[in-house]
Amino acid sequence: MKKSIILVTVALLVSLTSFPIVNEGYENPIVNVVELAAPAVVNIVTTRTSSIPIDPYIRDFFKRFFGQTIPEYQTKGVGSGFIFDEEGYILTNYHVIENAKEITVTLLNGNKYEAEIIGGDPDLDLAIIKINSDEKLPTLALGDSNQVKIGEWAIAIGSPLGLQNTVTVGVVSATNRSIQKPTGNGNYVGLIQTDATINPGNSGGPLLNIHGEVIGINTAIAVDPQLGSVNIGFAIPVNVAKRFANSVMEKGYFEGAYLGVHISTVNEDLKKALGLKVDKGAYVTDVEPGSAAEKAGIKAGDVIIEMNGEKIESANDLSSLIKTYPAGSKVKVVLDRFGERITLEVTLGSKTTTETETAYFGILVRDITAEDRKNYNIRSNINGVIVEEIRDNTYVLGLRVGDVITEVAVNGVYHKINNVNDWEKVVSSVEKNSYVALIVYRNNVRYVIQFFYR
Repeated sequence: MKKSIILVTVALLVSLTSFPIVNEGYENPIVNVVELAAPAVVNIVTTRTSSIPIDPYIRDFFKRFFGQTIPEYQTKGVGSGFIFDEEGYILTNYHVIENAKEITVTLLNGNKYEAEIIGGDPDLDLAIIKINSDEKLPTLALGDSNQVKIGEWAIAIGSPLGLQNTVTVGVVSATNRSIQKPTGNGNYVGLIQTDATINPGNSGGPLLNIHGEVIGINTAIAVDPQLGSVNIGFAIPVNVAKRFANSVMEKGYFEGAYLGVHISTVNEDLKKALGLKVDKGAYVTDVEPGSAAEKAGIKAGDVIIEMNGEKIESANDLSSLIKTYPAGSKVKVVLDRFGERITLEVTLGSKTTTETETAYFGILVRDITAEDRKNYNIRSNINGVIVEEIRDNTYVLGLRVGDVITEVAVNGVYHKINNVNDWEKVVSSVEKNSYVALIVYRNNVRYVIQFFYR
């Protein structure tokens, strides 16, 4: 009896140890992609110096009578990026390096480099930084985001929560998504949606296809107020990044395109009032003389419904999409002219060639419209001018497109701003070596942007 038990036990052990291996010799293509791509993905750490927003008069008071300046403090930020050129050029998100005083880049092999900013655009949320190395640097190939299909593999590599070289895998869940930016300054358009897990710190890192090509720049995550992160991520299509990179590498900066139309979102009320034949789109209220739109044949009353194959459902969609193209780009615009579908080829212009406004302190402003109050959540009792464009943030670090400037303080004297005329009258008279503060509202919260005007 004992012998039989021993024999059964031995037979069982033999059968367990000889159990066949499933998929023996199989090579996971995702492993191959990671081995190829990971060396070119970098960790980015930024250092920012910030000061407490305070009235410039009080700041000067402390300095004169107490010999003290308002203290500054440093903050650290973590993001990702990837090398796309052997000379050390790196693509990342603009919000990763925004206002950075120092940028440190760490490669997978542990090598650290100080990086410089080559160019960036807050509207696109893209930036290029550069490192210098005596060694040959690994690079990633840029794919074609127009060919991305829903359901294909999506591989994200980056530094979520500072954990370098973290890999997550999923699929492309959707394409051509439009979501509002976390800052409230317009929309991201044409985004790739993925369920590959993306967390803070992944920003700027690559979203790759199964061939190891970059198809997107990981940028945003969906957050439910009650549930928190819901594992839905978004990436800027790589074709947008290529247009941006080509412009920066050629000119040293990104010159955004300009169509030259004033637009409103088509809704049910507008459709019924004007007898429009479409339910969605960007309604052209006016066309600027000499603009790209006028030259192409776009007229007031047209409804723009598509541009270069991307659907236009609102005024924000069109404005945000145009900003992804550099000046001089040729695009196909589909419009509805009271039921007639018309396709026009438009050579997009440059805003600087169609406007003559003075960019005081490096910014352009305009009067607030009803559409602005809706898009930027501006209360009816808040009056002033809205920031339309930031051409130079030397003085106005922290200011954003969509902010409403309600007051300007100069050396302790406050000036109420109700419209563009008030703004130009005040700021045009500011003398050099003055302490200036802009009182701004963002999401109905009051902020102060202060600087010394040299």
